Amino acid sequence: MTGQARRSDWRAAWGLVRERLRRELGDAVFEAWIAPLSLEGFERDELSIGAAKPFVRNWVANHYVPRIERAFRAEGFNPASITIVMAAPSIGANVMPAREPAETATVSYLPPRETAPADDSAKSLWNRMLHPQQTFDSFIPGAANAFGHGAARDFAEGGQADLPLLYIHGGFGYGKTHLLNAAALEFRKRGKRTLFLRAEDFMRHFLGALYRKDTLTFKEELRTAEVLIIDDLQHICRSAATASEFLYTVNAFADLRRRVVIAADRAPAGLEGLGADVKSRLSGGLVIALDKPDRDTRLAILKRRASDFCRHKPEVVLPEQVLERIADMNDASPRELIGVFTKIATYADLTKKPVTLEVADEAVGLRTSPGVKTSIEDIQRKTAEFYKLDVKDFHSPQRARRVARPRQVAMYLARKLTTRSLPEIGRRFGGRDHTTVLHACRRIEALIGEDALFRQEVDFLSQMLQRKGDL
Repeated sequence: MTGQARRSDWRAAWGLVRERLRRELGDAVFEAWIAPLSLEGFERDELSIGAAKPFVRNWVANHYVPRIERAFRAEGFNPASITIVMAAPSIGANVMPAREPAETATVSYLPPRETAPADDSAKSLWNRMLHPQQTFDSFIPGAANAFGHGAARDFAEGGQADLPLLYIHGGFGYGKTHLLNAAALEFRKRGKRTLFLRAEDFMRHFLGALYRKDTLTFKEELRTAEVLIIDDLQHICRSAATASEFLYTVNAFADLRRRVVIAADRAPAGLEGLGADVKSRLSGGLVIALDKPDRDTRLAILKRRASDFCRHKPEVVLPEQVLERIADMNDASPRELIGVFTKIATYADLTKKPVTLEVADEAVGLRTSPGVKTSIEDIQRKTAEFYKLDVKDFHSPQRARRVARPRQVAMYLARKLTTRSLPEIGRRFGGRDHTTVLHACRRIEALIGEDALFRQEVDFLSQMLQRKGDL
């Protein structure tokens, strides 16, 4: 078949492509990555292929879009573009259910047609989706975090009426975002109009309004909330104007007896770039610290995660001694523990092999192996290989997502795995300044906290770079 396919042909084309990919990839790979996909749309021959889980969506977007495109062409079809999107699970692989527009994971591997640029500043403050599983009941309290868990729950349920502000601080991966999400769910359950923002979102919307000379609209929209929740407050310190607006907002909520919940990686007194007035306001609330959990709590977290995993994958057996081996990682945060657990559980699921202590030791050893001196060139080369790019793309001015996000990952790894300064890293990435590198690192840190698959990708690259044999 030559030329563009007729509208009615794309469903048939998708069926042919699936069969071709099964033959080319084999049953195991096909069932893991291609079988869960569905054809969601084909307007103007621009194909939207949906995945029900972010894990599958991101992996396919990064590794299989060129293969899918080649399969279409091999069957005589010529799509204008291919986009991987989030989709609700469909009844059949070739069925296209009626649904709302899906969340895009990556814009076309093929050259996209001309479209008007999206105006991020026009997006609503209210577009953050809460995680339905991150509740107070699913949080595992222990000696290091039981007080924080109880205080956050009591605050969300209406307690501490004389204190309008709750401030939670602790290291990365200690459960701050989980508690904020749980509080937001509880507030909304009680009918409270709850706004949940990252500090980066607050800054972006405010500075956009400042640029448009429309800060009044921003203030009015913000103050329609009955509860304001802000995560990663430490990032707001980069802008004096934003910090001032934040203080005005907190004061306004306090005056109206509305509730504010804030999380940061340090106590109010340690927030650099904020004035004494802001620190004083934050310190006047209920300030709670989350510390690193002890071994019993770490093991309880892993047992809960194993129970949830095996409920969906009953054929996977995860012995308690394996969970205990992971829990022995004294220097690991809960997030890192879950990362190691996920690696082992995924190994068991995909290989159908039993999980032994040797498998656990290898997974733990990858993380805790002695550091290897890694150069920025090594990082750029391995990251480019992983994302199917050329190292030259990292030096180019390209801002397309398929280049920009891997470049941010490489900058993040360069800061994490080398002793180079931010300006030096920027110079090695096409002469960019240190603020660009800092923004990239903070963006990747935020994504690691939100997207389990993305976190696994970054962890995998980091581990590869720390093993001499893989460089």
